[in-house]
Amino acid sequence: MGRGKIEIKRIENSTNRQVTFSKRRTGVFKKTREIGVLCDAQVGVVIFSSVGKLYDYCSPKTTLPKILEKYQTNSGKILWDEKHKSLSAEIDRVKKENDNMQIELRHLKGEDLNSLQPMELIAIEEALQNGQTNLRDKQMDHWRMHRRNEKMLEDEHKLLAFRMQQQDVELSGGMRELELRYDHARDFAPQIPFTFLVQPSHPNLQEDK
Repeated sequence: MGRGKIEIKRIENSTNRQVTFSKRRTGVFKKTREIGVLCDAQVGVVIFSSVGKLYDYCSPKTTLPKILEKYQTNSGKILWDEKHKSLSAEIDRVKKENDNMQIELRHLKGEDLNSLQPMELIAIEEALQNGQTNLRDKQMDHWRMHRRNEKMLEDEHKLLAFRMQQQDVELSGGMRELELRYDHARDFAPQIPFTFLVQPSHPNLQEDK
Protein backbone atom coordinates (compact mmCIF):
# COMPACT_ATOMS: atom_id res chain seq x y z
CA MET A 1 0.00 0.00 0.00
CA GLY A 2 1.23 3.47 -0.80
CA ARG A 3 1.66 6.16 1.74
CA GLY A 4 -1.33 8.37 2.08
CA LYS A 5 -1.20 12.05 1.28
CA ILE A 6 -0.99 14.47 4.18
CA GLU A 7 -2.62 17.85 4.14
CA ILE A 8 -0.13 20.68 3.76
CA LYS A 9 -0.88 22.90 6.70
CA ARG A 10 0.75 23.92 9.94
CA ILE A 11 1.24 21.04 12.35
CA GLU A 12 -0.34 22.07 15.64
CA ASN A 13 1.45 19.58 17.86
CA SER A 14 4.87 21.07 18.69
CA THR A 15 6.60 17.69 19.06
CA ASN A 16 5.31 16.38 15.74
CA ARG A 17 6.16 19.73 14.11
CA GLN A 18 9.78 19.52 15.32
CA VAL A 19 10.18 15.92 14.18
CA THR A 20 8.76 16.74 10.75
CA PHE A 21 11.02 19.79 10.46
CA SER A 22 14.11 17.73 11.22
CA LYS A 23 13.19 15.03 8.68
CA ARG A 24 12.24 17.46 5.91
CA ARG A 25 15.35 19.59 6.51
CA THR A 26 17.55 16.53 6.14
CA GLY A 27 15.74 15.62 2.92
CA VAL A 28 16.14 19.14 1.48
CA PHE A 29 19.87 19.17 2.16
CA LYS A 30 20.21 15.70 0.65
CA LYS A 31 18.46 16.78 -2.58
CA THR A 32 20.62 19.92 -2.63
CA ARG A 33 23.85 17.92 -2.47
CA GLU A 34 22.59 15.53 -5.13
CA ILE A 35 21.65 18.25 -7.64
CA GLY A 36 25.01 19.96 -7.02
CA VAL A 37 26.98 16.79 -7.74
CA LEU A 38 24.84 15.32 -10.54
CA CYS A 39 24.31 18.55 -12.45
CA ASP A 40 27.49 20.46 -11.49
CA ALA A 41 25.27 23.25 -10.19
CA GLN A 42 26.02 25.91 -7.63
CA VAL A 43 23.38 25.56 -4.95
CA GLY A 44 22.82 27.31 -1.66
CA VAL A 45 20.06 26.72 0.88
CA VAL A 46 19.23 28.75 3.99
CA ILE A 47 16.61 27.54 6.48
CA PHE A 48 15.42 29.19 9.69
CA SER A 49 13.44 27.14 12.16
CA SER A 50 10.32 28.43 13.90
CA VAL A 51 12.52 29.56 16.83
CA GLY A 52 14.96 31.38 14.53
CA LYS A 53 17.78 28.80 14.45
CA LEU A 54 19.82 28.92 11.24
CA TYR A 55 20.61 25.93 9.03
CA ASP A 56 22.42 26.38 5.72
CA TYR A 57 24.17 24.41 3.00
CA CYS A 58 26.28 25.51 0.05
CA SER A 59 27.97 23.68 -2.81
CA PRO A 60 31.64 22.89 -2.05
CA LYS A 61 32.89 24.83 -5.11
CA THR A 62 31.47 28.16 -3.98
CA THR A 63 30.34 30.11 -0.94
CA LEU A 64 26.99 31.44 0.12
CA PRO A 65 28.02 35.13 -0.20
CA LYS A 66 29.18 34.50 -3.76
CA ILE A 67 25.89 32.84 -4.60
CA LEU A 68 23.98 35.79 -3.12
CA GLU A 69 26.11 38.27 -5.09
CA LYS A 70 25.48 36.30 -8.27
CA TYR A 71 21.78 36.22 -7.46
CA GLN A 72 21.76 40.00 -6.97
CA THR A 73 23.61 40.58 -10.25
CA ASN A 74 21.43 38.29 -12.33
CA SER A 75 18.07 39.09 -10.75
CA GLY A 76 18.54 42.82 -10.46
CA LYS A 77 17.25 42.73 -6.90
CA ILE A 78 19.25 44.75 -4.37
CA LEU A 79 20.15 42.62 -1.36
CA TRP A 80 22.62 45.08 0.16
CA ASP A 81 21.91 48.72 0.85
CA GLU A 82 24.45 51.50 0.35
CA LYS A 83 25.59 51.31 3.95
CA HIS A 84 26.56 47.66 3.60
CA LYS A 85 28.23 48.34 0.27
CA SER A 86 30.30 51.12 1.80
CA LEU A 87 31.23 48.91 4.74
CA SER A 88 32.25 46.09 2.42
CA ALA A 89 34.40 48.47 0.37
CA GLU A 90 36.05 49.77 3.53
CA ILE A 91 36.82 46.23 4.65
CA ASP A 92 38.37 45.45 1.27
CA ARG A 93 40.45 48.65 1.45
CA VAL A 94 41.74 47.80 4.93
CA LYS A 95 42.60 44.26 3.84
CA LYS A 96 44.52 45.61 0.84
CA GLU A 97 46.43 48.08 3.01
CA ASN A 98 47.25 45.29 5.44
CA ASP A 99 48.57 43.12 2.61
CA ASN A 100 50.73 45.99 1.34
CA MET A 101 52.10 46.60 4.83
CA GLN A 102 52.96 42.93 5.17
CA ILE A 103 54.86 43.09 1.88
CA GLU A 104 56.72 46.25 2.96
CA LEU A 105 57.60 44.61 6.27
CA ARG A 106 59.09 41.60 4.50
CA HIS A 107 61.11 43.95 2.29
CA LEU A 108 62.43 45.82 5.35
CA LYS A 109 63.46 42.46 6.80
CA GLY A 110 65.44 41.76 3.62
CA GLU A 111 62.96 39.21 2.25
CA ASP A 112 61.50 38.94 -1.28
CA LEU A 113 63.87 41.56 -2.73
CA ASN A 114 64.60 39.85 -6.06
CA SER A 115 61.49 41.22 -7.75
CA LEU A 116 62.18 44.86 -6.79
CA GLN A 117 63.52 47.52 -9.11
CA PRO A 118 66.66 49.62 -8.25
CA MET A 119 64.58 52.66 -7.30
CA GLU A 120 62.48 50.55 -4.95
CA LEU A 121 65.64 49.18 -3.31
CA ILE A 122 66.96 52.75 -2.87
CA ALA A 123 63.68 53.75 -1.17
CA ILE A 124 63.96 50.78 1.20
CA GLU A 125 67.58 51.70 1.99
CA GLU A 126 66.56 55.29 2.81
CA ALA A 127 63.73 54.04 5.01
CA LEU A 128 66.17 51.81 6.91
CA GLN A 129 68.64 54.69 7.37
CA ASN A 130 65.88 56.99 8.63
CA GLY A 131 64.72 54.29 10.99
CA GLN A 132 68.25 53.82 12.31
CA THR A 133 68.61 57.58 12.88
CA ASN A 134 65.28 57.74 14.70
CA LEU A 135 66.30 54.76 16.80
CA ARG A 136 69.55 56.44 17.86
CA ASP A 137 67.71 59.66 18.73
CA LYS A 138 65.26 57.68 20.83
CA GLN A 139 68.10 55.90 22.61
CA MET A 140 69.77 59.26 23.37
CA ASP A 141 66.49 60.59 24.78
CA HIS A 142 66.21 57.56 27.07
CA TRP A 143 69.86 57.98 28.15
CA ARG A 144 69.35 61.68 28.97
CA MET A 145 66.22 60.89 30.94
CA HIS A 146 68.09 58.17 32.82
CA ARG A 147 70.91 60.60 33.68
CA ARG A 148 68.40 63.22 34.88
CA ASN A 149 66.75 60.68 37.14
CA GLU A 150 70.12 59.61 38.52
CA LYS A 151 71.06 63.26 39.21
CA MET A 152 67.75 63.89 40.98
CA LEU A 153 68.20 60.79 43.15
CA GLU A 154 71.79 61.79 43.96
CA ASP A 155 70.74 65.33 44.97
CA GLU A 156 67.91 63.96 47.08
CA HIS A 157 70.31 61.55 48.80
CA LYS A 158 72.74 64.40 49.57
CA LEU A 159 69.94 66.53 50.99
CA LEU A 160 68.73 63.72 53.24
CA ALA A 161 72.28 63.02 54.43
CA PHE A 162 72.77 66.74 55.21
CA ARG A 163 69.53 66.89 57.20
CA MET A 164 70.43 63.78 59.18
CA GLN A 165 73.86 65.22 59.95
CA GLN A 166 72.25 68.51 61.02
CA GLN A 167 69.89 66.67 63.36
CA ASP A 168 72.80 64.72 64.83
CA VAL A 169 74.69 67.96 65.50
CA GLU A 170 71.65 69.57 67.15
CA LEU A 171 71.06 66.48 69.26
CA SER A 172 74.74 66.30 70.29
CA GLY A 173 74.72 70.01 71.24
CA GLY A 174 71.63 69.56 73.42
CA MET A 175 73.13 66.62 75.24
CA ARG A 176 76.36 68.56 75.86
CA GLU A 177 74.43 71.49 77.32
CA LEU A 178 72.57 69.16 79.70
CA GLU A 179 75.86 67.63 80.83
CA LEU A 180 77.34 71.08 81.54
CA ARG A 181 74.29 72.10 83.58
CA TYR A 182 74.46 68.90 85.56
CA ASP A 183 78.17 69.35 86.34
CA HIS A 184 77.62 72.97 87.41
CA ALA A 185 74.77 72.01 89.72
CA ARG A 186 76.84 69.22 91.27
CA ASP A 187 79.80 71.55 91.98
CA PHE A 188 77.55 74.22 93.54
CA ALA A 189 75.58 71.86 95.81
CA PRO A 190 78.15 71.69 98.76
CA GLN A 191 78.12 75.50 99.05
CA ILE A 192 74.37 75.70 99.83
CA PRO A 193 73.78 76.21 103.62
CA PHE A 194 71.21 74.01 105.20
CA THR A 195 69.08 75.61 107.95
CA PHE A 196 66.65 73.57 109.92
CA LEU A 197 63.91 75.45 111.72
CA VAL A 198 61.88 73.38 114.14
CA GLN A 199 58.43 74.65 114.78
CA PRO A 200 57.06 72.95 117.90
CA SER A 201 53.59 71.78 117.23
CA HIS A 202 52.90 69.77 120.40
CA PRO A 203 51.39 71.84 123.30
CA ASN A 204 53.61 70.22 125.99
CA LEU A 205 56.77 71.36 124.23
CA GLN A 206 55.81 75.02 124.26
CA GLU A 207 57.22 77.34 126.94
CA ASP A 208 55.00 78.48 129.73
CA LYS A 209 53.90 82.04 129.41
